[in-house]
Amino acid sequence: MPLADIIREEIERDGPLPFSRFMELALYHPGLGYYRRGSAVFGREGDFYTNAQLQPVFGRLVAQQIDRWRQELGAPAEFCVVELGAGRGETAEVARRCLPGVRWTAIEMGCPWPDEPVVGVVFSNEFFDALPVDSVERRSGGWVERRVGRRGEGFDWVLGGEVQPRAGLPDCPAGNRIESCERAMEQLERIDRLLQRGFVLSIDYGYTHGEIATAGKFPQGSLMAYKNHRADPDVLLEPGERDITAHVNFTALIERGKELGWETLGFSPQQEFLARAGAGDNFAYALGADTEDAAARLRMQLKTLLFGMGETFRVLLQRKG
Repeated sequence: MPLADIIREEIERDGPLPFSRFMELALYHPGLGYYRRGSAVFGREGDFYTNAQLQPVFGRLVAQQIDRWRQELGAPAEFCVVELGAGRGETAEVARRCLPGVRWTAIEMGCPWPDEPVVGVVFSNEFFDALPVDSVERRSGGWVERRVGRRGEGFDWVLGGEVQPRAGLPDCPAGNRIESCERAMEQLERIDRLLQRGFVLSIDYGYTHGEIATAGKFPQGSLMAYKNHRADPDVLLEPGERDITAHVNFTALIERGKELGWETLGFSPQQEFLARAGAGDNFAYALGADTEDAAARLRMQLKTLLFGMGETFRVLLQRKG
């Protein structure tokens, strides 16, 4: 049965769906969701590129920085890296070669997490932007939920009741829309239970509350669908056939981290983070190659990481203990 039919049946049975449910089915339905259908979604043959496709440079730089944090923690024997949303495992593959002896646990959405608390680093690259979110609209009296209903054989937005999101939302005028981030807050709390002592490194694209309030970003929300390397704001089309993302509410991540007792060590563009990671040896390790052709490819990877994606993606570093 096509995924659209499954969603239509659920709407007929339960009424208009929270967008988080629609997004969960569209991305993670077993066998039919975008990330579960078994076809290529990354790189030239897929729908988009990520940092993880720019290997080995990205993995080498991340590994160099993680090794510094390992030394800062006293190089404990139990040091571990837990990677959330590991995808095809490109970063883990490179980092394991760079950090022999360091345990690297890669976790995909829906997979079990380690049972015992860990000392080390919880690392994610484009993990939070793919978590299901709810869409809300600002009204004079507060926030109103936007749900997904039927329109013929397709889907359309319908207004639900008033809601009070648990996580903080930016201040914006009546009529503006944004996404609540309850799932992201749940994941932070899960990380807090997992991490006994160490660092939380989150790389993603997103915004701060100040950018919404003062710069007027995303007046209609940040939801976006991707297919064939093209972006489309209509996220209700072709469920299961396209990626759906929402920009990350970094202010909410920072504030919830503080509530959990974490220290915010840095929030910067990816460009600055990777430049610091490679500054110690002037990128010699990241760009090490056996041939000039290979070295040229690595230099191009670094350029893209710093000046392409590096200006779009942001890095949040937090510490516990």
